[in-house]
Amino acid sequence: MIRIAICDDNAEFLQNAAAMLEKWSKQSGKSVGIFCFSNGDDLIAQNALHRMDIILLDIIMPLLNGMEAAKEIRKNDSVVNIIFLTSSPEFALESYDVKAKGYLLKPVDYEKLKELLDDCTRSFDAESKNLVLKTKYGYQKIYYTDIEYIEAQNKIITFYMRNGKEIETTETLNSFVNKLNDSEGFFKCHRSYIVYIPNVDHFNVSEIITKSGHSVPIARGYGKAFQEAYFAFMFQN
Repeated sequence: MIRIAICDDNAEFLQNAAAMLEKWSKQSGKSVGIFCFSNGDDLIAQNALHRMDIILLDIIMPLLNGMEAAKEIRKNDSVVNIIFLTSSPEFALESYDVKAKGYLLKPVDYEKLKELLDDCTRSFDAESKNLVLKTKYGYQKIYYTDIEYIEAQNKIITFYMRNGKEIETTETLNSFVNKLNDSEGFFKCHRSYIVYIPNVDHFNVSEIITKSGHSVPIARGYGKAFQEAYFAFMFQN
């Protein structure tokens, strides 16, 4: 599901924009979650908790305006697509400072909005499979192919990468289990470990050795299941 936020202090505009997003969802066949905000502070707080994929953001709002909200969001999120909505073209140049995906003048033309949404989702589809992790430094995108294994320890989840980097998040291991399943090349070989099969060098019934030489334990009774998952995935690919 694509998470799309609309932030505007005009209730009627929020309603109309949500209707356009629903229309685009039906036409494109893309499943969307639509989240409406009347001010930038609420948007910033919600995006920090549950990152959006696309934000439609009015620039001219009382208190915290859209440009200020975008700059605040960009401090911790370099990934989200921001599309500015405004009745004035004067902020067009400034929008490049926050790497905006687009800039639409009100009243918003559906076809122009559709073009930008299509462009955003094409980039999602074309890009290699990835995760966006919430870390203490902000949101960070990592690609499946760069992950060797994931370890849960003392309420900290650590992603061990092929390049030797370790990336920590406080999200739970279970939050990744459904996303990172066998069909994606991942296998939960232990209650505290998930391994990425293409980055496995060799294994036996109790231990997996990754391509960089790390040792990952296989829980008792999981050896046969891992072997089956390994050969099924490698044969399929």
